[in-house]
Order: sequence, then C-alpha cells, then structure tokens
Amino acid sequence: MAQFDGHAAKRQRTDNEGGRDFSGGNYYNNNNSNYNRGPPARREGFEEKPNHILLITVMNPAYPITTDVIHTICSPSGKVLRIVIFKKNGVQAMVEFDSLEAAERAKQSLNGCDIYSGCCTLKIEFAKPTRLNVYKNDNESWDYTNNALGKPPGADRPALLQEPPRGYGPQGNAPPYDNRGPPPYDGGFDDYMPGPRGPRGADPYGPAGRDPYGGPAPPERFGRDPYRGEGPPPVSPRGPGYGPGGPPPPPGANQQGSVMMAYGLNHEKMNCDKLFNILCLYGNIVRIKFLKSKEGCAMIQMGDPISVERAVSNLNGSVFFDSKLQLGFSKQAFLNDVPQPFTLPDGTPSFKDYMGNRNNRFTNPEAASKNRILPPSKMLHFFNAPFGIAEDEMKKVFEDKDVTPPSSVKLFTSKNKSERSSSGLIEFNTVNQSLEGLAVCNHVPIPNPSGKFPYILKLCFSSTGSGGGGRGGPRGGY
Repeated sequence: MAQFDGHAAKRQRTDNEGGRDFSGGNYYNNNNSNYNRGPPARREGFEEKPNHILLITVMNPAYPITTDVIHTICSPSGKVLRIVIFKKNGVQAMVEFDSLEAAERAKQSLNGCDIYSGCCTLKIEFAKPTRLNVYKNDNESWDYTNNALGKPPGADRPALLQEPPRGYGPQGNAPPYDNRGPPPYDGGFDDYMPGPRGPRGADPYGPAGRDPYGGPAPPERFGRDPYRGEGPPPVSPRGPGYGPGGPPPPPGANQQGSVMMAYGLNHEKMNCDKLFNILCLYGNIVRIKFLKSKEGCAMIQMGDPISVERAVSNLNGSVFFDSKLQLGFSKQAFLNDVPQPFTLPDGTPSFKDYMGNRNNRFTNPEAASKNRILPPSKMLHFFNAPFGIAEDEMKKVFEDKDVTPPSSVKLFTSKNKSERSSSGLIEFNTVNQSLEGLAVCNHVPIPNPSGKFPYILKLCFSSTGSGGGGRGGPRGGY
C-alpha cells in the first residue's frame, strides 16, 4: 500500500478558493474561467447524470494518490463523506459528497487540473453508485463519518500521560529513535562544509543546525502518523529534497529526473534494503526495483534530482561484495508500484517502497542540514547504539551479520548525563569492507535490555582520522 511523506516541494491543488482556475499545470490565478484547456472530453453518445458521487481518473500519476490527497483537493468544494481508491484501470477514485451541489462544484473547479505541477491530471465524471461502501480507513478508502472504522476496540481511548519523556520512542520506555541526522561529537556543526555538489552548483540544504539534541525537535510530518506520514504535504514550499519525490523541473530547466540506474550489483548478496542503507546518506529514497531481465541491475527513485547527482558523484565506481558499482541517470521520470515483485536470491522481494520510511534522513530542512555529503571511506560514524555498548559488542554486531567487523572502535564520552544512546567511530581495513558493513548493518536493530523496543543503529561515512576520505578537510564530515 502506498505510503506518503511530506514533500512540500510539489505544487498541490489545495487552495480554498473553489473558483480559481489552473491551466497547463502552472498554479497561477487566472481570472478567465474559460481558459485554454477546452471542455472536458465526453464519451460519444453518453450524457452524464448528475450525482453526489464523482468518479475521478488520475492521469500520469507520478506520485502516490491517497485518501488524504483526494480529501485535501475535494474538501474545499463541500463536505466529503467517503472516498474509495482503486487501481484496476490506472488510478481512479470515487468521492461521495454530502450533496449534489458540492459534487458539482468539485467537478467544475477540479476537472482538468493537475494535483501536482505537470502530472496527476484529473478527469472527473459523475459516478453511477448512490452510496460508497467502506470497510476500513486507510490510504485507499476512508469513511469520514466513522473515523474509528477498522480500528481495534479501545484504540481511541485517551492516553494516561499526555507527553512521553523527551528522546524516547513512540511508546513507553523505547530507546531514542532519531531520524534527524547524526549528532555531533566535537561541539556542533558551525564549520559545516557541504560535500560534492552536482552540476546545478548549489546544495539545497543550507547551513547546519547547532545542536540536534539540545534544540527543539523538528516539526512532525503532515499526516495521521508522524512516522509514516500518510497525508499530503503542507502547502508552503520548503524546497527540493525534503520529501521523497520532488516536483518535475519548471519549463526550460534541466529535465534530469529523480530516477537512477545501478549496474554491477552482486546479485547474490544485494537487495533493496542494503541498497537503501548506502544511498540514504545522499538523499531520500522513494522506491527501489531490481530488474529481472538484467541480473545485478536496479532502478532507484530518489527524492529529487540533486540527490541523484550526489549519489552518482560520490558512489560511482565503488567496489563492494567483489563487484564494481556503476551509477547513472535514468530517462524514466518515476518508478511505478510493482504489485507482484519476484524474489531475490536471499528471499526478499525485488521491489520496495520507502516513501514515509523513517530511516530516510532528509525529511525536512533541519534533518537534511545535519547530513554531511562524503564519498566512501574506511571510517564510519555510528550513533543511536545502546548506551554503554562495549567495543567488542559493537564488533559483534557486524560478525553476527556475516560481514568483516571493524578493526577498531572508538566510543565517544558524552558530557550529557541524561544521554540514553552511544555514538563513536569504527574503522575498517579497507573502503570495500566499510561499504559492506554500511550496506548490511546500517539500521540493524540492537536489543535493548531495559526496554521493549530495540535500538536502531545508524551509520554514515566519516572523514575523521586516518580512514578519512572526505573532502573539505578534517571537519568535512563525521
């Protein structure tokens, strides 16, 4: 089922002015109601009978279409009662309004518009059913007259405590789970130097924050679930790269897309998650698909073209698992869902959707600014490990996953007595071993002896010490 994370760079039809018109995918006010898209096409010999339920066909669905997206664009026209999305013939949705007048307003104001600039074009007709049946509230169906539909008994009971302890996971005494980028170990990020830039010449993330733990937490992503982010993005733009799946470039701009080709992968040892664990250091990952017709080849849709540029410039030619990785730009604009993926040699599916995955590290400007873009090196920075973890225990994490353990481990001593996790540096004998360790052990769960939920180990490249391969001096990365 498609997930949706707040990527506000996309332009969305979410204004509250039901009479505003939008033409050609450009979202500017047009006072001429008879603008140049012409009358909507009608099927020959067919005359629509007005109904309070609309049938919406989404053409060129470059981004996920969820109940939240449909509700956001339809609700300005009137009260929406139910939504059902189905994908048998492309992407279609039925929307039930509380009145015929509301449905007519929605049809008149939305027909022919693009949900996002240049794609997701709406074709709207009156539907035939008189009522929609919804059995579960999720991304593909929702009954707004019964928000508890499909929930287990007691799910809506109020919590006994309003706020969990700061730094903890989603429940009880879970360990800290941070997706805001690696914490500093040398006093902050004031000397942050962006890594290699793509041909556009500008890093979109700006200067870094001062203290990822001491300052206020980043705002929650839009949606009912702060971790999965089901809802559409906020209307205010935050720039490219902050959500998985930026908008198409404006007319006249470089038309390079957000999809990347990966060749030379070890077919026996690589899978979607391992590829994600490496590429997430350079931008958000939307989808990964291994090709059945080309062994060792995969396609990756990233959050924006700049993320693709960063990954290609830093990782192309890297060697790990006895294979040389070759990365290049794809002409494909996006990756479609694969309903029935084939099985890779390790038993995992050949396709995965990472939209809304909380291990993405560029989900908002604050999170993005704390990532230092570096090429592979022998040194990895680790964080979010169990508090007080020993060097031997850290090495065992890699041994248990059948990869070469680091040759040395350096744990950082925190001055913060309330610190609940450990961080440090691990060094490998070769860059190849470092890449293999990153692919296998990034985001690996480590048991939490004092809590219900495990720690999720996080890794990234470092330019510190003898293993540094970073650019920009000793403070160019972790």
